[in-house]
Amino acid sequence: MARVYNFSAGPSMLPLSVLQKAQSELLEYGSSGQSVMEMSHRSSVYDAIIVETEAALRRVLNIPDNYKVGFIQGGASTQFAMVPMNLMTTGEADYLVTGQFSGKAAKEAEKFGTVHVVASSKDKNFTYIPDVDAVEYSPNASYIHICENNTIYGTRFTKLPQVDGIPLVADMSSCILSRPTDVSKYGLIYFGVQKNVAPAGMAVAIVREDLLENARTDLARPAMLDYKTLIDARSMYNTPNCWSIYMMGLVLHWIENEVGGLTEMEKRNNAKAQLLYDYLDQSSFFQNPVNKADRSIMNVTFASPSKELDAKFCQEAAEAGLVNLKGHRSVGGMRASIYNAMPLDGVQALVAFMKEFEARNG
Repeated sequence: MARVYNFSAGPSMLPLSVLQKAQSELLEYGSSGQSVMEMSHRSSVYDAIIVETEAALRRVLNIPDNYKVGFIQGGASTQFAMVPMNLMTTGEADYLVTGQFSGKAAKEAEKFGTVHVVASSKDKNFTYIPDVDAVEYSPNASYIHICENNTIYGTRFTKLPQVDGIPLVADMSSCILSRPTDVSKYGLIYFGVQKNVAPAGMAVAIVREDLLENARTDLARPAMLDYKTLIDARSMYNTPNCWSIYMMGLVLHWIENEVGGLTEMEKRNNAKAQLLYDYLDQSSFFQNPVNKADRSIMNVTFASPSKELDAKFCQEAAEAGLVNLKGHRSVGGMRASIYNAMPLDGVQALVAFMKEFEARNG
């Protein structure tokens, strides 16, 4: 078996041991005589799977008891609408726009109320994070929304907006489970699972209970877009993404039992990112455009001296087993997404190839 190093921004690579475990259970889960992909979500066998997946998420993230968890179809993009439909109780909300996805979230929220873009890094092509302490937040905002890690541009928040009485809502699709997280600092965390957690096709919402109980009442929400309806039904108001939930459970057990938890995961991720950034900082050929203090440890962007060399780099890297390194079309260059499942030797192989490519083309 020849597996490549997959630097895709999502769907991304999964831990090999997780894939092997899923492979061994593909035809029959336990002694059920059936695959998870074909069993009833109402069965006692599947009920045990979804219960344990939520319990594992609570253990790994240390989620407080006053937060509820929902496994929701539609991905994070559906959350762009669900958040204002449920939480914009005053008819207003603050958004910090630091990339494409936070911009899309703000635009979607405009359909349901008044959006205040209180900070943006668009002026420098989203290569930095605004000073959250210098932002003038709206006193009547129902919540403050951020995208905590910006997949396309390779930036991240290292400090969170914290305003008394105004909940923080965070899209953590590309950084969830990469490090310890104080869930109590947020009113709502949501994330698509396809980057760090599971196969594509689902989002997870972690919602403070009082926000569920005091959701906006001026809007008739479809049942499938109502957090309380879905969570009160234990994420089984309709048929959930059974396979993705099962795979998420396997990934969480990998973090617990093989990695040793999120503190150890953060050490691994920091080591990978430092290796790559250290090389970029000394290179006279490749350049990283992001403000150093705001660099993502999940998505590393860089470029060569020309578009032609960028294309050559991506082609030759793929031939060497380093795939999906092409940067987003809005940015160009290259992007290495080094999520939890990317091993250190994958980043070592990338840096070695970059050095060799620079020597031949510099």
